[in-house]
Amino acid sequence: MRCLHTRWRRTCAGLTAAGVLAVLGLPVTAPDAIAADSSFPPVSAAASASLTSLASPSDTPTRFPKLGPAVAARLDTAIRQVMRETSVPGVIVGLSAPGKGNYVRAFGVADKADRTPMSPGLHMRIGSETKTFTVTALLELVDDGKVRLDDPIGRYIKGVPNGHRITLRDLADMRSGLFNYSEDAGFFKALTSDPYRPFSPQELLGYSFKHPVRFQPGEKFEYSNTNLILLGLVVEKADGRPLGKFIHERVLKPAGLRHTLFPKGAEFPRPHAHGYTDQTASGAVEDATDWNPSWGWAAGAMSSNLRDLRTWARVVATGSLLRPKTQAERLKTLPTPISGVGYGLGIFNVQGWIGHNGSLPGYESLTIYLPEERATLVVLLNTDILHGGTEPSTLFGQAITKIVTPGHVFNLPVPQGVRPASGGSSSG
Repeated sequence: MRCLHTRWRRTCAGLTAAGVLAVLGLPVTAPDAIAADSSFPPVSAAASASLTSLASPSDTPTRFPKLGPAVAARLDTAIRQVMRETSVPGVIVGLSAPGKGNYVRAFGVADKADRTPMSPGLHMRIGSETKTFTVTALLELVDDGKVRLDDPIGRYIKGVPNGHRITLRDLADMRSGLFNYSEDAGFFKALTSDPYRPFSPQELLGYSFKHPVRFQPGEKFEYSNTNLILLGLVVEKADGRPLGKFIHERVLKPAGLRHTLFPKGAEFPRPHAHGYTDQTASGAVEDATDWNPSWGWAAGAMSSNLRDLRTWARVVATGSLLRPKTQAERLKTLPTPISGVGYGLGIFNVQGWIGHNGSLPGYESLTIYLPEERATLVVLLNTDILHGGTEPSTLFGQAITKIVTPGHVFNLPVPQGVRPASGGSSSG
């Protein structure tokens, strides 16, 4: 989830159309360092049908290759090349498909000061990928009969501009028309003046609600972190528990995610990589490792690791925590201004790959799943500095998928004239 400022208009948390970042290194693990999770439940027939209907832009078979030494060498070369071009300090990559093997690598450094090498087991902040967890929590409440997607947000939260017309569905699929708080100049000043300070959800909404609505609900797609702050509050109101506790009990535990955290404050499980950003008051690059992510809350505050995200990629894409009908609603992706990209309920479809990206100061992530091959790709990096106006995570995703799925090349460019702001609109 990307931090913002009108000067950059960077996406703060997830799907905003945009890029990725900095320093090269050697791989420190072998391709099969993490085994595939054979205990994962099979995809239901209904979920499989929903996923197949999303399928690819290409009519030709993907023909996902075996991840043997020759393909691994090509991937190593491509990843190092992106690192050289973008100056990303370190990156973790996990790629797998049933019967095709696993490719797991860590390149570069986790700490530029002492040159500690990056490792596949490190915890990383995941920014807007938090949105997939928050929306899953909301959809579980839909399954429980406690909320309905077509309820107006005004039924749960008072004082929302146009709250009598904006539905929970409009919020989840980024078509509410509410101003993205992370693009507010006052918010940017508050965040960069003291990036260690906590923000409450109500403070964040205040930065948004002082702006007029940008369009009527449902008229168009526009990524806004404000939407997810509201959905987080809906979960709390409908269930009675803090959002973090609900996500832990109802999402993380059932999915078997033991290394994923919705923090109460600035806590960051160890071991973790240091993160580097230029989203600072001066524009100089700083170490953002211990910055308080509460400003992202339900839109971008979580952390995780490679092992958990490889599991989550499949859980969120196949809907194993939801009723098939509810998952089908999530996967109804609508067009966005970006060619080849659709956005559903807190999830995107980019050239057939389903999932989300994340970006916040110091970190970027990408967790995606290709249904027809049951392939999973996770990319984690410790910088969010754009390269040529593009998110580095996008550049890694593009380079990797060009090799393994040339019929489904991941591409999430920044639309002409648009730069993501903290909150995401097509990326991070």
